[in-house]
Amino acid sequence: MSIDGTAAYAGLTGLPPLVERAVRVARQAGFAPSCRPEQGRLLYALAGGAETIGETGTGCGVGLAWLASGAGPGARLVSVERDERLASLAAQVFADHPQVSVIHGDWREICRDGPYDLLVLDGGGQGKSGERPADPHRLLTPGGTLVIDDLTPARHWPPRFGGAVDQARMHWLGHPGLDAVELRLAPDLAALVATRRFGDTPGAAGR
Repeated sequence: MSIDGTAAYAGLTGLPPLVERAVRVARQAGFAPSCRPEQGRLLYALAGGAETIGETGTGCGVGLAWLASGAGPGARLVSVERDERLASLAAQVFADHPQVSVIHGDWREICRDGPYDLLVLDGGGQGKSGERPADPHRLLTPGGTLVIDDLTPARHWPPRFGGAVDQARMHWLGHPGLDAVELRLAPDLAALVATRRFGDTPGAAGR
């Protein structure tokens, strides 16, 4: 999610119909921090190669709509939202899409339907940082893709946030079980994209 993500869709045309629906719901609900179009296009492209897709931080479902629009036939999508009202609104967006499930609960609820071919950690840090961040060995299939979104592009090394080394970003960039890279999506927006290494095990990663 991005602070003013919903506003970024003003005047845009040619969006996938499901994305248009989710953006309309976000506007009506006064929900500002939706997935930005630049991020959405990345998710759309990545979803095409995944059969099982997970997301944390559904919001009103804009990012999930990009994922569902890009996913192939037979793909299954699960998203978790901790705010009950937002989860209900997002579920209405996908009422006609039985392959999409929106769950109300803590981000860790995503674990019950994994592992995933594509996992997007969204929503203000849910699973992205903290003492117990998401475990790619549990949540990703070998070769699966992890997206950490809504970052300010790193301009120095090591990357910094709030005047200190960005430990959360360093955790993912240096994770022994992942191959990770930062992608700049706009002058003020970046995402980390990582793949779980084939043959990697929790023991090999020191966990």
